[in-house]
Amino acid sequence: MMLDAAFFDRLSRLRLAMGYKSLMNMAGNRKSMQKGSSTEFSDFREYMPGDDIRRIDWNAYGRLDRLYVKEYMEEKEAVVSILIDTSASMDYGVKKKGELACMLAAALAYMGLNNMDRVVLYDMQNMQQPFMAGSGKKSLPMLTGFLSRLSFEERVDIEEAVRRLPARGAGVAIIISDFLQDVFVEQESEALAKLLRYLNYRKQRTVLLHVLAGEELSVGLTGTKNLIDMEEKSVLSLTLDAASIREYDAALQVFVSGLRRACAKAGAHYAICSTEREIDKLIFEDLRKLYDI
Repeated sequence: MMLDAAFFDRLSRLRLAMGYKSLMNMAGNRKSMQKGSSTEFSDFREYMPGDDIRRIDWNAYGRLDRLYVKEYMEEKEAVVSILIDTSASMDYGVKKKGELACMLAAALAYMGLNNMDRVVLYDMQNMQQPFMAGSGKKSLPMLTGFLSRLSFEERVDIEEAVRRLPARGAGVAIIISDFLQDVFVEQESEALAKLLRYLNYRKQRTVLLHVLAGEELSVGLTGTKNLIDMEEKSVLSLTLDAASIREYDAALQVFVSGLRRACAKAGAHYAICSTEREIDKLIFEDLRKLYDI
């Protein structure tokens, strides 16, 4: 992966925004639903034997003649789950979609680690063996090692992979894929809407990063070509001319618009990530809405 120290230094200033408050039990930098001892005030409650007397609000006692203690929000770590599509179609492009997917995963994972979130990376073909990083940014070398060992081959069932996501509390779920599955490509498919509703039910702030090769976004081929399905190995002979390219472009727009519309309706974030776009522009410009710093 072509990411240097200066790139990661810039990432240190960013933090992924959370859609839900954390319910985790480990210390971190996120506000939890549980009460604790941070400096952010939450509420009052009546004093109970054993409470720290330093939390007694003596002004309230003077007004009400009853003892009340102040409660504060406890800071907990959040869970950032990053699911990477490792199907064969992600190995396509002069600049491989899989390589861009790994760089995006590394950058977003680093943001989580830098803010003491728990980061879990998933190969969607092997959901039962994720890479778990919860010890700050010192985990970065192991994380990049995990990404470098990913192989992009065969097929991935994105729906099945997401439904196998373990219950780890509220957090962020980032899906990095080209979404080139029939259930997502079909215009009238409800698959994505159902998937997003499921993730909302699981209290996940969902992010879809739609990775596409430059050649897929702007077809430059002409003449008769043999198109090979990278996953099923089937071959289709097709003559590409101006009319067929216009038809392809129209179908692509329907595909992209359907994904974007489903995400907007579900409150999820959707972004196209082209392999022709520089990684720093993707992270620091195109994906700015993902961050709360």
